[in-house]
Amino acid sequence: MEFTFIHAADIHLDSPLRGLEKYEGAPVEKIRNATREAFQHLVDVAIERNVAFLVIAGDLYDGDWKDYNTGLFFISQMSRLQKENIKVFLIRGNHDAANLITKELKLPENVIEFSVDKPETFIMEELQVALHGQGFASRAVTENIAKAYPSKMEGYVNIGLLHTSATGREGHESYAPCSLDDLKEKGYDYWALGHIHLREVLHEKNPVIIFPGNIQGRHIKETGQKGCTIVTVKDGQIHHYEHQDLDVLRWEVCSVDASSCETVQDIVITAREKLEELYQDSEGRFLAIRIRITGSTDAHQALLVDREHVINNLRSLALEVGYGDIWIEKVKIETTRKMDIEELREKSSPIASILDYIEGLSQNEEIFELLLQEFKDLQSALPNELKSGEDAFDFSNPTILTNRLKEVEELILHYLTTKSGVETA
Repeated sequence: MEFTFIHAADIHLDSPLRGLEKYEGAPVEKIRNATREAFQHLVDVAIERNVAFLVIAGDLYDGDWKDYNTGLFFISQMSRLQKENIKVFLIRGNHDAANLITKELKLPENVIEFSVDKPETFIMEELQVALHGQGFASRAVTENIAKAYPSKMEGYVNIGLLHTSATGREGHESYAPCSLDDLKEKGYDYWALGHIHLREVLHEKNPVIIFPGNIQGRHIKETGQKGCTIVTVKDGQIHHYEHQDLDVLRWEVCSVDASSCETVQDIVITAREKLEELYQDSEGRFLAIRIRITGSTDAHQALLVDREHVINNLRSLALEVGYGDIWIEKVKIETTRKMDIEELREKSSPIASILDYIEGLSQNEEIFELLLQEFKDLQSALPNELKSGEDAFDFSNPTILTNRLKEVEELILHYLTTKSGVETA
């Protein structure tokens, strides 16, 4: 006997994605609707591939529903599967734990939810499959619940559903932690894990243990292909498994190495080539891209001086390359100068005097404290979008002044060296 099933997790249906409005030109509705469209694709694939069942390993929702529309959408998609006689097995994760969801709707008969109180087993006799799982009763489940899962049922294909951080993953809180040995000792054929948004095969066979990743990236930290895992069972064993893309909008980082670029225009040309590659690989998906320009380059100071002009030229370029289907989320200029600043300091010149003065400022904590006091009132007056995120202004942190001082140094060097004919390109 041969059949297939789908393993998905971390749907985060109707994730609110707060803060998008602060990004200029952000396709807010397209991004917010992406989780629904990706979930529709999941159901489409299940029907097209005529799968025996679908398992969802937690975080179907992204917290309590704003209204009933989220639940009604889910049920409408489950009804499509019910029409095709496809069962759905799901567990709750930390984002849709039992005590977080205050609104409930009756689930269609083809949807089976595992208990949140203890491990539970459901059997599909026609397929000789035993599914074991337990959902989260509350958001913070810190104990190893896998330990209490039953041992395998002889004569059945045993599948475990578990929402877990496993041995821990960067960027994810430690929930229902467990080791590979904890999972392997149960004797199951397949472990359908959830919680980690990056696809990862923890164990290739006997048993197969997989994090499928989330089905749709939601921000720049969730880049690349997103989807589910399709598993083929043959003669009572896991025969094959493969990733299936489901995302409708893809987040990517476009890395531009400016080391060999002499001018800003050279950098723009390099960026075009990289954007064209990403667009070609996207297979028609809308792209949300962060451009990172790195490397030691003669164009470094020109990039800083004409930052706004460069950024908007790159945004325009992206619209052209993607025929409107590429949005630049942010441009990060992280280049360094090729000019030898130590060599400039050693010369007896006005530039050397200015560089020494700036160096002295950077080491004067007393002046920094005075400046921070001056900026204290300004901090409270800043709009929220300038006080949050990785580029936020925080005038209680002396590091921000150190970083800004470096930018001031670069700008002074640009204007003075250009006009003085020193190290010009």
